[in-house]
Amino acid sequence: MKIKEDKSIFLSRFGDTPQLRVLDFLMGNYFFDYPVTEIARESNVSYNSLTKFFEEWVKVGILTRMRKVGKSDYFKLNVENEFVKNIMKLNWKMVKDDILAEKVAI
Repeated sequence: MKIKEDKSIFLSRFGDTPQLRVLDFLMGNYFFDYPVTEIARESNVSYNSLTKFFEEWVKVGILTRMRKVGKSDYFKLNVENEFVKNIMKLNWKMVKDDILAEKVAI
């Protein structure tokens, strides 16, 4: 696993759990699809931890299966899901507020 230098605003405000790390990674890259192993690697979560909640996220519509390449299924964040829409709005608001706060401090 790679070590992440700085936590995102999302993780620093809500905590650093495997579910939130995966969600944070997928929100930052919502336009791409990834195999499960790459999602685990890029979000700095072990594969075993990821499998504990991954299928549930697919079942409730947070993630959507996009395609199959060889033996690997590729998934991406389902931006049509109401929960995902709202959490992404919240994330962008926190980023915007943080940027504005930095400008005022300067």
